[in-house]
Amino acid sequence: MRKNLGRVFLAILIFLHVEVFASAYTWSATSNKTTAYLNEPIHLRYICSFSDRAEVMTIVFNPASEHEKYTLKNLRQSQNIVDGKRVNIYEFVAFAKVAGEIKFDFEAQMKQTTKESIENTVIGRDNMQKEQFAKESFKLETLSVNVKETDKSLVGNFSIEVKKHEPKVKAHEPYHIEVAIKGNGNFEALKPLEFNIDSVKIFAGDVVQKIELSENGESGEWSQKFAFVSEADFKIPEIRIEYFNLAEQKSDVLVINAIDVSVAKGFSKEELLDKVEDDSFKFDYSYIYYIFAFIAGFLVAKIEIKKRVVKLNAEEEFRKKIDETKSLNELMVLLALRDSKKYEQIILDIESKKIVSLSGAKMLLKVTK
Repeated sequence: MRKNLGRVFLAILIFLHVEVFASAYTWSATSNKTTAYLNEPIHLRYICSFSDRAEVMTIVFNPASEHEKYTLKNLRQSQNIVDGKRVNIYEFVAFAKVAGEIKFDFEAQMKQTTKESIENTVIGRDNMQKEQFAKESFKLETLSVNVKETDKSLVGNFSIEVKKHEPKVKAHEPYHIEVAIKGNGNFEALKPLEFNIDSVKIFAGDVVQKIELSENGESGEWSQKFAFVSEADFKIPEIRIEYFNLAEQKSDVLVINAIDVSVAKGFSKEELLDKVEDDSFKFDYSYIYYIFAFIAGFLVAKIEIKKRVVKLNAEEEFRKKIDETKSLNELMVLLALRDSKKYEQIILDIESKKIVSLSGAKMLLKVTK
């Protein structure tokens, strides 16, 4: 009883503490730009500062998604205790889809642990049906950015590099290049490159992206490899990738210069073969006859040829057994079992030794019907 009273007393103290010392908080919002171009990264920063450690407070705030006028991506978020006070920071990067004024107008949900939840924890109840938090929606400061039009979907600060070897190959030998674009901006607007060259087989590798989101947008490297195969000289055409240069505030272009590839004749005989045979060796086609004769003899000796099985009638089966007998005694028994009356005379002649030749007896049976 005393133990329960102690728990109740502790719960009352906690209730009073929550009522009197409920955490106060303030929000602030900033943008690194008030004007921007289409697809230019906009860094947004939201800070929630509490009056204390705010251990019973929870924040629900994640507006990152595809919106009608912009794309909002999570950059990072953190929670720290500064001078005994809790500070939550949320950072995002926005990319405008349309020109004009864009407003970033969000709400955060503030959740505070309720008295019932504390009582449930302290007293040990496990059948609470009521909500565990008191919720409050807090409207954040609206940030506005004026977005200007551009005629380029790719926006940022980029450089291009073409990794290649000396443009000399032999027929059917692939010539390789790798295109690498580095910098920061909206890399997702870059499409796989395509080359079309008559009489040249082109093998294009998959695009490889090593990109991280930063305050300046997507930063990193975009690359793609190619192999060109031909029997004759060919030219890799120039490719121009247009974009809006944010550093210079104007349209710009990334250029892949044309490459003239020289293709020599095919590989020599010495390069194709590990060892060149002596031309003095002449193959005698008469050897083919002996080869086939040997193979045929080998197959006949090794392969057991199954005879075609033909179903015989009773008389044919009997005649076959006669042919297969190996002695006069065996033949005499066979005749007795078949028809002793019909073959009575032959049986008697065998018993009396009048017939002493197995082949003679078989010849006699052939004329006996």
